[in-house]
Amino acid sequence: MVRLVAPATSQDQEPSGVRLQLAYLRERLAGGADTDAQALFPEGYFFLNVLYGLTWVDLGKRGVEPGRAADEAAWALSRMESPAGRAPFDASAIPAYGVFYAGWTNWLRGGLLTLREDPAERARFDADSQTLAAAFDASPSPFLTAYPGQAWPCDSTVAIASLRLAGPRFAPTVDRWVTRARGLLDPATGLLPHYVDPATGALVDGARGTSQAIIQRFLVDVDPVFAREQYLLFRERFLDRPLWLGPAIREYPHGVDGAGDVDSGPLIRGISLSTTVVAIGAAQAQGDDSLAGALANFGELAGIPLTTFSTKRYAFGLVPIGDAFLVWSKTARPWTTPTPAAPDAVIGGGWRVPLLVLLLLIGLLPWLRLGSLRDLPARRLWRVHRRR
Repeated sequence: MVRLVAPATSQDQEPSGVRLQLAYLRERLAGGADTDAQALFPEGYFFLNVLYGLTWVDLGKRGVEPGRAADEAAWALSRMESPAGRAPFDASAIPAYGVFYAGWTNWLRGGLLTLREDPAERARFDADSQTLAAAFDASPSPFLTAYPGQAWPCDSTVAIASLRLAGPRFAPTVDRWVTRARGLLDPATGLLPHYVDPATGALVDGARGTSQAIIQRFLVDVDPVFAREQYLLFRERFLDRPLWLGPAIREYPHGVDGAGDVDSGPLIRGISLSTTVVAIGAAQAQGDDSLAGALANFGELAGIPLTTFSTKRYAFGLVPIGDAFLVWSKTARPWTTPTPAAPDAVIGGGWRVPLLVLLLLIGLLPWLRLGSLRDLPARRLWRVHRRR
């Protein structure tokens, strides 16, 4: 019950348990958890390191151990740029290693520079940003390829956000991208699509929660007006209350059914747990604290957290990549713009009531049953007395 009501996110302070989660992830990374994650999906190694580094940047920007935050972010960046970090990607792509690799790497490097100036890193950030901008300017589609012949708009959204972070000289490229992306929305939802034709940007697969949660996290750093429009549609189409319990995010929009995959994980009544975790950060980046807090509180209950004096992990620590996405989501804030004003609340505190009642009944049931058993001899004596 405490986990359902205690604050699990924060816009300004360090969210509860974040450094304990990072300590657990550092421990697991040292033990090869990123290599293990690579066996689960193609970006496992990369994601585990980049999310670790980005969370430290978020903490440093909040004033939490900024020196250590820069050191940890730089350590994560070095692992991403190692042969193991680049192994799944195509070095001959434009930009090199594809837009997924180039975008996330550029974003972390730019974040590191907000904590600590470094001439070599600054020169690399500027050069990589110019390469990215040139690739977007030359492409017939606003959505560059991550792998040969494969393009996901969420990857280009991250890369474009890194160009906004790189400064006003890249504003023409960013603004042109927004205009072109607006013309290629999924007509069924009005949202950026999940998967597109790499040559034209035409829709192949409509909006899905897995990619939308990442898009909504980054789009606010690209164009706050476009981001707010997209976020409200996302919330309307994907937010759900399965069995009228905690809020969660669907993998497919309302009215659409589909199968889960390696990104979404198994779907429970259409709900993707991984999408729900990432959506915490999307809501928080949009200033939607009521929804971010509700999603996080529900996760504190359903995620079965285990806290020790030095670490904190969820789901018994069985899936460290899930811990990485969660800790990154809990520290979310925009990097290039102030946090937007909160949208109209879509969920109130009353969502907790059914769960609190359920937990209360579960807690009382053994005591009620014990009381009934204790009263049993007295009831038998009363029946005997009545018969006499």
